[in-house]
Amino acid sequence: MEFFFFNVVRLCFAGLIGSLALFSATVQAKNVVDLSSQKWTLSSSVLNISVPGHVPSQVHLDLFDARVTGDPYYGLNDFNLRWVAWNDWNYTAKLAGLKGSNDTKTFLLFNGLDTFADIFLCGQTVASTANQFRQYSFDVTDTLSSCNATAPELRILFHSATAATSALANLPGQETWPSGVEVVLEFSNRQFMRKQQSDFGWDWGPGFAPCGIWQPAWTVQLEPEEVHVRNTLIDLYRVGQLNNLRPDQTKDWVLNASIDVVGTLPTSAKMVYSIKDASSSVVVGSGELVNITNRGDVISGTAILDASKYKLWWPQGLGGQNLYNVTINVTSESGKTLASSTKRTGFRTVLLYMGEVTPEEIAKGVAPGGHWHFEINGHPFYAKGSNFIPPDAFWPRVTESKIRQLISAAVKGRQNMLRVWASGAYSPDFMYDIADEYGLLLWSEFEFSDSLYPVDADYLENVRQEAHYNVRRVNHHPSLAIWAGGNELENLELLLVNTTGADQYEKYKSEFETLFIGVLGTAVFSNSRSITYMPSSTNNGYLVLNHTAPLPMIERYQDVPDGTIYGNTDYYNYAASQAFNISAYPIGRFSVEFGFHSMPSLASLSNVVPADDLLAFNSTTIMLRNHHYSPRGLRTENFANTSKGMGEMTMAVEAHYPIPNKTSPTANLTAWIYATQVFQADFYKWQISFYRVGSGRPENQMGCLYWQLEDVWQAPTWAGIEYEGRWKMLHHVAADIYNNVIVVPLWNVTSGELQVWVVSDLWSPVQGQVELIWVNWEGDWLESKTLPFTVGGLNGTVVQTTNLTGTFGPNGTMNASEALFVARVTATGTPVGDYATRTMRHTNYWTPTPLASAALVDPGLTVTWDAAHEEFVVEATKGVSMWTWLSTAVDDDVVVNFEDNGFMLLKGELRHISYSVIKPGRDGWRDRVTVRSIWNQTLAT
Repeated sequence: MEFFFFNVVRLCFAGLIGSLALFSATVQAKNVVDLSSQKWTLSSSVLNISVPGHVPSQVHLDLFDARVTGDPYYGLNDFNLRWVAWNDWNYTAKLAGLKGSNDTKTFLLFNGLDTFADIFLCGQTVASTANQFRQYSFDVTDTLSSCNATAPELRILFHSATAATSALANLPGQETWPSGVEVVLEFSNRQFMRKQQSDFGWDWGPGFAPCGIWQPAWTVQLEPEEVHVRNTLIDLYRVGQLNNLRPDQTKDWVLNASIDVVGTLPTSAKMVYSIKDASSSVVVGSGELVNITNRGDVISGTAILDASKYKLWWPQGLGGQNLYNVTINVTSESGKTLASSTKRTGFRTVLLYMGEVTPEEIAKGVAPGGHWHFEINGHPFYAKGSNFIPPDAFWPRVTESKIRQLISAAVKGRQNMLRVWASGAYSPDFMYDIADEYGLLLWSEFEFSDSLYPVDADYLENVRQEAHYNVRRVNHHPSLAIWAGGNELENLELLLVNTTGADQYEKYKSEFETLFIGVLGTAVFSNSRSITYMPSSTNNGYLVLNHTAPLPMIERYQDVPDGTIYGNTDYYNYAASQAFNISAYPIGRFSVEFGFHSMPSLASLSNVVPADDLLAFNSTTIMLRNHHYSPRGLRTENFANTSKGMGEMTMAVEAHYPIPNKTSPTANLTAWIYATQVFQADFYKWQISFYRVGSGRPENQMGCLYWQLEDVWQAPTWAGIEYEGRWKMLHHVAADIYNNVIVVPLWNVTSGELQVWVVSDLWSPVQGQVELIWVNWEGDWLESKTLPFTVGGLNGTVVQTTNLTGTFGPNGTMNASEALFVARVTATGTPVGDYATRTMRHTNYWTPTPLASAALVDPGLTVTWDAAHEEFVVEATKGVSMWTWLSTAVDDDVVVNFEDNGFMLLKGELRHISYSVIKPGRDGWRDRVTVRSIWNQTLAT
């Protein structure tokens, strides 16, 4: 290992940071060379390795591509490849055709360097970097002019992130925190680096700590008076609008445009704009920007836009996704175009409203305290969605098609919002572009999580530039819903300080405010008026908001008076006995994350787990790929931690469902996988139902985002979508309970009451009827009655309350093991957008006893392939089928998502199911699709 990283540590956090420019992919200069076209070499002199390298890429990927290592995801390679993270690596290329000139300025432009890097050109040191999330521009004109090589050598030395952060942590006078505040997973000291925090491991994924030129890079040569666009800010907001406050929806729009360039713009430069309908290329508006501010490398201006000319952008299900192309030209005094940038955007206001509940609202039954809900174009709406994590441990292989597949799946799952969790990486532009098209709001966060962070001047300046760049880069996207400072900081990290180091609480609270309000809040407020900022994903709202103060907000922290409700909640409880106890669930205005882990399918595991380890639920490889709880250390010492997570899943299954005990090891593993997915889906369904019912109760609960949308790899996790794209049971069930109008049988084990609710997230009232049915497992209907209901917009209503004291069904004639309660709603209403009045249906159920002790019968399931209609037909011929599940054969190697799965079928019911193919497989796979239910768990084969 080279030891220059000690100098990197000092240089990267020194005054050099202030001189580094930022860069965007918009190209204006004529002589631009994409460095991905160069021939790169990846090498380590210490390890005697030299292989072809790539840009963009990371070391693990290039070593795998060269067959120096195996697939990082295979088996236990997250342990076996830790030597890669602990070593330094060089990326080297000869830059053919790059020559120095007296009239030409030459720059190296990097979209992303991960993370601790020294840059050398012609053997001379150019710069050092220490931030994965910044874009860098380095003027190498003088270096190149002194280089006699016909093909100057560019070498980038990447230092081990694990070694560098260890060195940082041990610097004299370095910041420390009370015990337990830093959540440590695979590697420690992540808070000292501006790098994806989950690269050091998380409870849902591996810790590879990769390095490399992870995003595109270029050389740019500028002729006299030439400039290069590196970033563009477009901010659309209502006249008079301020962040975090309700705007006047009757006002015109303000267009604030700002362009950052490499080079220098003349002081007389002007700005003009043109706005076209993105779907028709019709020019809707154009003109000259006023209030020009020109700093040479940044030019800004504004214009007032007639609101009547522009259609609003809405999230899916709430209206149309109307988009416009805004072109900003920077011109000379003579009219010559010096720089141009076009961004696709939409006109909308989006707000996280945290204002006080009014006396009028209290009089209507809303609990006192503060609101905590989102509003789009002035309309409150119920946020339905999940949390998005990095879709791969290595971002260079995250493709646009992968992101489109995930966003499409979220929309099919009736989600209107994804929380893009910290701490992965800031979302690529194409992710926002796709979300703009689909109408999916992206709650976005700065990359800080489950720790407190340094506040020395150099660290803060590094973060400031990171934040300003990323705020400006993505602000034009209408799908951008909010900026949050980070994950679980206020209601976890500061709370931990108050528990383990209470005498230092004020000190660390002040440091928290310096970084997460002073630096990050200012980055948002100084660049945009259109977006809300909050310092932490979980919080109790603010006490004071003052846009003119150095710290623009004072947080409420734990100051929540009795009888009031402030802020949002998260909830994790791995005690299986409490899973369906609604009295244990938190009551808040919004639920930002909650969940329980489950196993991925056998088809997913078979791609990465050796065959001899696919014979048992608790095999070595499966257990150690479960990072809840973090294995850490050497794998022979890790079972004490990772077995806890496996045990939680095991106890959940044993408490609530028939326990698999099949003669075939493969069949038994398949049954256990199925059972863990059933429990996960069941648990989430119960919680989502509880939170949605909250929209009609005093808490006025207005959103839930479950943990988590997708997997980063193939392992036991909280995901609803597996790494290859297969939907787990969870994604299907969440899609069902995210219907606009739902019926919820809500059982309170404490009071013994069964309440039947109808809940609607539509903006206008709906009415209809609810059919309440008692049925036995043989499928016989023993009682049925129909009740009318009307429910207001964004509300819920109770249609029946029954006190159950141990007997069930008609006149209490059924015992718990025999009974099944089914509720079916038929509602008529008018969804927003371009829809006419329509009829909506939903079915739900409740069992008085866990299915583990229910008197289940063989439902006589059949599945047939209807080629004429391109669909599968499932029928229950003998009894009730619970958790009906279609699946493909593992050896068909096909990834298929059925449009409906994990459902209940009453006796005699047919279900027609379409599907989508994510990855084609073996011919004839449709004829080998099978169907199972919870009944199959009772069988020996």
